[in-house]
Amino acid sequence: MAVVVIGLNHRSSPVELRERFAFPESRLPGAMSAIRSSGIASEVVILSTCNRVEIYAETELAPEEAFQALIQFLREEKQFDGPIKDEIYQLPEPASLTHLFQVASGLDSMVLGETEILGQIKQAYQTAFKSKHTGRRLNKTFQKAFNVAKQIRTETQIQRGSVSVGSVAVELAEKIFTTLKDRDVMIIGAGDTGEKTARSLLSRGARGILVSNRSFDRAEQLAQELGGEAVRFDSWEEEFQRVDIVISSTAAPHYVLTRKQIEPILKRRQGRSLLLIDIAVPRDIEPEVNFLEDVYLYNVDDLQAIANDYLQQRKAELSRCESIIAGKVEELLDSLQPSGIQKARGAASNVAHHRSSSRNGSGFRLSAEES
Repeated sequence: MAVVVIGLNHRSSPVELRERFAFPESRLPGAMSAIRSSGIASEVVILSTCNRVEIYAETELAPEEAFQALIQFLREEKQFDGPIKDEIYQLPEPASLTHLFQVASGLDSMVLGETEILGQIKQAYQTAFKSKHTGRRLNKTFQKAFNVAKQIRTETQIQRGSVSVGSVAVELAEKIFTTLKDRDVMIIGAGDTGEKTARSLLSRGARGILVSNRSFDRAEQLAQELGGEAVRFDSWEEEFQRVDIVISSTAAPHYVLTRKQIEPILKRRQGRSLLLIDIAVPRDIEPEVNFLEDVYLYNVDDLQAIANDYLQQRKAELSRCESIIAGKVEELLDSLQPSGIQKARGAASNVAHHRSSSRNGSGFRLSAEES
């Protein structure tokens, strides 16, 4: 009995292919049931995010046989008959365990050290557990992964610095205002990233939230979720005088905020600083706004530059993280299969070293989360 994994992620395959193989949440229990009833695996967990689709399976089959069967399942499930070469990675035990621990710790993410993926793995595991698709081996494996992620978060600096739009926004706001407890935030456009940025600001003490969106129903819904107030899209300028931070993330093809609109409002603000965070592409806020006194404008590229400042600091922690993971894989194997441990230990260490080396050469992109 061993744990194997097959998967696609942002490194191995383009988004067009990941979309084809992604699982909606409602389909996960049925898909896991189909894998088990086919005899491929006795335990299974499926993780599906925008950046990865992975199947973790506890199986009695030989690794190559299990890989072929799981890939065939994916093809049939998604009605895909196109070519597949290296887009789907296949990892036997113990490489599969090392991989899971790295994913849970944010070491395999588009943004090195991000924490959102851990919550997504916990949700995937809970779905499998509640549907009774896990047993002793995967239960111990995933619980160990959660413990490893916690240890890496507390004992290393891999998550040091801003790793998301929301955390960069909080950092900027605290530099400009010192404290957020008396500051009000306005969201223009009720998209996912804008919402998460607002939640980050609220978590650090922001006083209130205003939500403006072309669809007023959506504005009302999000305002209710955030404990804030909805503002009609054609009247947001009337509320501009009382806000301190604006997050704009609409899908408009033109500027939503211009210097001509904002300049007369500033006269009524009596010198209060205004932080504008433009996370839209194409941009929502006219760049000339940044020349206005007491106005601080940051777009996505600006946020990216801030996040990049921390990248080398996080990379320097990789070797410590890999060492922790290698040790924890050994501990898990000791508890699951007391015989043949020395061979497994050596393989786990080699895999950890190889994956660390390949990640050190990869690029870095700012992302809100793996979603």
